[in-house]
Amino acid sequence: MKIASAASAFPKYYYDQKVVQERLERIWAHKPEIVRRLPALLENCGVEGRAFALPIERYEELDGFTQFNDEWIRVALELGEAAVTRALDRAGLKPADVDLILFSTVTGLAAPSIDARLCNKLGFRSDVRRMPLFGLGCVAGAAALARATDFVRGRPKGVALVLTIELCSLTWQKDDTSLAHVISCGLFGDGASAAVVVGAEHPARGVRVVDTRSVFYRDTEDVMGWRIGQHGFKIVLSPSVPSVAKERLGPDCAKFLAEHGLAPRDIAFWICHPGGPKVLEAARDSLGLDDEAVAISWESLRNAGNLSSASVMLILERTLQQRTPKPGSKGMLLAMGPGFCSELLLLEA
Repeated sequence: MKIASAASAFPKYYYDQKVVQERLERIWAHKPEIVRRLPALLENCGVEGRAFALPIERYEELDGFTQFNDEWIRVALELGEAAVTRALDRAGLKPADVDLILFSTVTGLAAPSIDARLCNKLGFRSDVRRMPLFGLGCVAGAAALARATDFVRGRPKGVALVLTIELCSLTWQKDDTSLAHVISCGLFGDGASAAVVVGAEHPARGVRVVDTRSVFYRDTEDVMGWRIGQHGFKIVLSPSVPSVAKERLGPDCAKFLAEHGLAPRDIAFWICHPGGPKVLEAARDSLGLDDEAVAISWESLRNAGNLSSASVMLILERTLQQRTPKPGSKGMLLAMGPGFCSELLLLEA
């Protein structure tokens, strides 16, 4: 099984963190205790700038979940079309070549789902299989790649398309000044990523997926997620996330690699979902890495923010573009997310 291509797409509106801070200070002026803490909280997110689905002043004009979700559907379709078209072009394929679409998001709702709407826009076959995923959050990009691999394992000439779209800004809650929500306003960004996964007998070239591993951590469902109600999406973000990453990621990864006669020192390239600075530092330390090994993850966090499920595939795209792994070298793609859980993919260039 091979990952034949990866591609990303972003909204046209981009703001640096200072602009975001000034806007939030104005919106929350009636909460002086939050305004006082805002500069430090946003600086600690490690984000210098990120894309937004809408012009920044539009968020105050939207009223209620329906309006936010309508904008989510509109922008998600635009970004999804762009990311899918780029990924297929890079793999030398067309929509009619695709046997399965796995679509993941955790920031908006649509039925029919975005993948169904793209079938009409882009000309996928009428017998294409669709698998919309919801609820996996930050781990979903890695999980969807793993499930795509499972699919083409049984269809050696098959083609699976993975699409992740996260418009985190459209989950904004103007009346929520909880610490978790304030941090999320400084951390999460908007964007889409797509990847093409093909079977072993497909002529397309790419990075081989050697094996995958899912790990579920029991009794951790309150670590990360959403409370969804009439207000829309209200974030659940526990300060224990870095601790879970530091405690579990290294040992789980080492155990997985040992089954293939490998150790972390044998891995030439690492594709890590960035989370936030504390999470990325915890993952780095747990895996016994240095900052250079996860430099593209740091770069992605600074310039795009945490894109939830789309981040790890964005980092995959940039790794393939910037580092050009040597033939035969081993790589690891990994992410953690709500559940709490992790997904690990062992790669070979």
